[in-house]
Amino acid sequence: MARVRYGARTEAELAAARAANGRLPEIWSTGVVALWESDPDAVAAVLPPPLKPTARPLVRVNISKVELPGYPLGAGSVAVAAEHGAVAGWYPLVMPMTHERALIGGREVFGEPKKLGEVTVERDGLVVRAALARHGIAFVEVRGGVSGPLPLPEPARRTDFYFKFLPAVDGSGFDAEPVLVHCVRNEKVRKLERITGDVVLRESMYDPVADLPVRRLVEITLGEKTSDQRGTVVERVSAEALLPYAHQRYDDARQVLDGPPEGTA
Repeated sequence: MARVRYGARTEAELAAARAANGRLPEIWSTGVVALWESDPDAVAAVLPPPLKPTARPLVRVNISKVELPGYPLGAGSVAVAAEHGAVAGWYPLVMPMTHERALIGGREVFGEPKKLGEVTVERDGLVVRAALARHGIAFVEVRGGVSGPLPLPEPARRTDFYFKFLPAVDGSGFDAEPVLVHCVRNEKVRKLERITGDVVLRESMYDPVADLPVRRLVEITLGEKTSDQRGTVVERVSAEALLPYAHQRYDDARQVLDGPPEGTA
């Protein structure tokens, strides 16, 4: 009988897959990063416990083109500064990706709030435009011009906080106790430029980042970087405390409203 491809894989095949995952090459991305101070009450309101706000109510948007061989990827993130005990990091609210392949590992393994979307990074001479869009709405747009090179930073470590959970089969709560994940990334930068410009936040019922207004723009940069990542479950969290924030992961809990609004198709 010919091999049935949905059948069980052999132990050798599973071992080969694990080994291949451990030998990922350096993957470089070109992206725009904008950082601003927002309303401290708004930043605190989006943080599920046990995360706490930091002294500065910072919001960070990253909009990148990732150089995956033969499979270029658009990737974005809108995150707020947060702390978990003595660890400072970032809590992403939404992470638009242009391919389902990028969603699977991030959401199922790490608990990242990834959603399919449109990611734009354009440069024409000194003019730069980057945007994140879903359901026909460019809910974040960064515009500006390159105003000069910046010194390359030393390799740095960054921590992102994710909540990994599965909605319950019967629609009430979670199927298992949710966990808090620390995802640690070691980043290297090979090119960095300063952008003089602005950040535009547009109203979207699906991605309401406009609730985190730009009170003071800190910086905008355009850079080329690479990073690795390693996730660790650091603690189990209260399902009751996390449940009011679970809507951050989905456009609608019933998935009824996942299509584009009428008239935008």
